[in-house]
Amino acid sequence: MENSENTNHGQSLSYGVYISVWVGLVGLTVITVALAGLNLASLAVAVALAIAIIKSIMVAGYFMHVRSDNKVFKIFIGICLVVFLVVIILTFFDLTFRTVIK
Repeated sequence: MENSENTNHGQSLSYGVYISVWVGLVGLTVITVALAGLNLASLAVAVALAIAIIKSIMVAGYFMHVRSDNKVFKIFIGICLVVFLVVIILTFFDLTFRTVIK
């Protein structure tokens, strides 16, 4: 007996897609570890964050099925990401303009 409320609105992906996404995630992890050994100075954090953003988009899109989800959920995820970015940016502004008292 199938429940009409729990029907899958998206297309199911093949195992090959999941394996290729997993290989991509492992590859990006290897790149992150390899870059940690290099001296990139101030670029190290930016490169690590860029790779982490790409990996999180891949995980959310494929393994959490956000790509085939309802538009309402995509809007809520977008709102959450914007609020998160605002909080992070405000935190960095606070750290930038803080004076050190010795």
